[in-house]
Amino acid sequence: MATYIMLTRVSSSVITDPSTYDDLNSRISERLKAECPELTWTANYSVLGPYDYLDIFEAPDNDYAARVALLIRSFGHVTTEVWPAVSWNHFRRRSNSVAEVKDGGSRDVG
Repeated sequence: MATYIMLTRVSSSVITDPSTYDDLNSRISERLKAECPELTWTANYSVLGPYDYLDIFEAPDNDYAARVALLIRSFGHVTTEVWPAVSWNHFRRRSNSVAEVKDGGSRDVG
């Protein structure tokens, strides 16, 4: 499974009072459980700044992650940004393998 970071912004026109957040979250969660059974939520945060939420999730591939974002957007007045993410150790291994190829070393990147 691949890891994704999603930033979500909810329009202030949707949030009429604080309980609206819980209602919206419940409706979105139910739909995602029904339509994206392979989705695994890793972490959820409410953040201060230009976005309202930062979510970390695992999905089989980019198409599946895009489906998650589109389903969330389908509730209206919600925008999302989704970024694929790799662990630092994975990135470091790839970085080292590129450096080896550049230096004329091994081409094994597996």
